[in-house]
Amino acid sequence: MSMKMKELPISERPYEKLEMYGAHTLSNAELLAIIIKNGTKEESSVTLAQKILSLSKKQNCKEDNLKFFQELSIEEFMQIKGIGKVKAIQLKAICELAKRISKPIENIKTKIKTPQDIVNLLMDELKEEKREIVKVVIMNSQNIILKIQTISQGGTSSVQVDTKDILMEAVKIGAPKIIMVHNHPSGESTPSKADIEFTKRLEKAAEVLGIGLLDHVIIGYNQYTSIKSYLIEKRI
Repeated sequence: MSMKMKELPISERPYEKLEMYGAHTLSNAELLAIIIKNGTKEESSVTLAQKILSLSKKQNCKEDNLKFFQELSIEEFMQIKGIGKVKAIQLKAICELAKRISKPIENIKTKIKTPQDIVNLLMDELKEEKREIVKVVIMNSQNIILKIQTISQGGTSSVQVDTKDILMEAVKIGAPKIIMVHNHPSGESTPSKADIEFTKRLEKAAEVLGIGLLDHVIIGYNQYTSIKSYLIEKRI
């Protein structure tokens, strides 16, 4: 039987610990325990949180990698004794909020100088996606972002997209520059032969329309590859 929350020293209780020392001092289990709020007669909320985090093993993730968390269904949360439908729904809501918080604020004028600037905007949103997602960053002549548009959402290994899909919005608003971005659900960012071939086709199609394709950035899990830099490095 696990120790009850009230039996812990005040400084070790998640609520009090966060208030006294800040949210950054809490473990993943302690943060999750605050969301769960109540444990059961047999187990504390921290113990329940640890059981939820242990589901990472079934998803082939490391314990400190929360990538798996957003993919758990309501039913999978409810497999943990003590997590009913209401708590499971609350957990799913928190996951969605976290995902939305990570999305860039598009109405702030952001100037793109390097591929890293793009990565800073989109890494958190795309690195944990299990679907392949294609986006186009549309910019003015000063490389200031006008719009970030999601073009297509595919499966776990590929996505169907045409060059015209990438260029359509830029043509519509008369934007002179774009950067294509997509993720690799595998977590690896090395471009495939298909990625390279598509980039070359897109560059030619964009040039015909007077649009500059500045780069094609592939995002993996906490890693990325600029295809423009990759082609120069490999002399392709």
